[in-house]
Amino acid sequence: MLTALHKNARAQLLIGLLIGTGFGFFLQKGGVTTYDVIVGQLLLQDFTVVKLMLSAVVVGMVGFYLLKGRELAQVHCKNVTLGSVAIGGLIFGAGFAVLGYCPGTVAGAVGQGWLDALVGGVVGMVLGAGVFARLYPRLAGGVLSRGEYEVRTVPEVLGVNEWVVVGGVVVLILAVLYLLEVLGM
Repeated sequence: MLTALHKNARAQLLIGLLIGTGFGFFLQKGGVTTYDVIVGQLLLQDFTVVKLMLSAVVVGMVGFYLLKGRELAQVHCKNVTLGSVAIGGLIFGAGFAVLGYCPGTVAGAVGQGWLDALVGGVVGMVLGAGVFARLYPRLAGGVLSRGEYEVRTVPEVLGVNEWVVVGGVVVLILAVLYLLEVLGM
């Protein structure tokens, strides 16, 4: 079944669209597509974004490892470079600082009807992607290839069963979420 899906580009696009729409829906329902909430998070005054994203990490991590255990998903780690991480972080951070949205919340805010997200966010992402694609051949052999290092999973680094790490991370995240609620954040 999955082999056939890997060969079907249209089905992959449709699945991606449906998952993305669902993700945007939950971002909107969680209240994190609003500029004031995002800026409140950046100012450490409103922790709605952290709560939603930590909850998503728990669900996604447990779901992924359950699928992996049934051999329906695989880990595909790709080596990274410090140069590509730095450039990507600067581009992401600049867009986030100027507009107050990340790519996921831009999509949710557009779905909610916010014109600033449509004009500044979507148009900005498309233009930014185009500029990056145009500059990529020059950047690929230069700054983007600097500082390459091998990526390994946390269980591989620690030499433990992956469910030990998953369980530990789930407990840690639940403790942080509980603490945020107790502190009224």
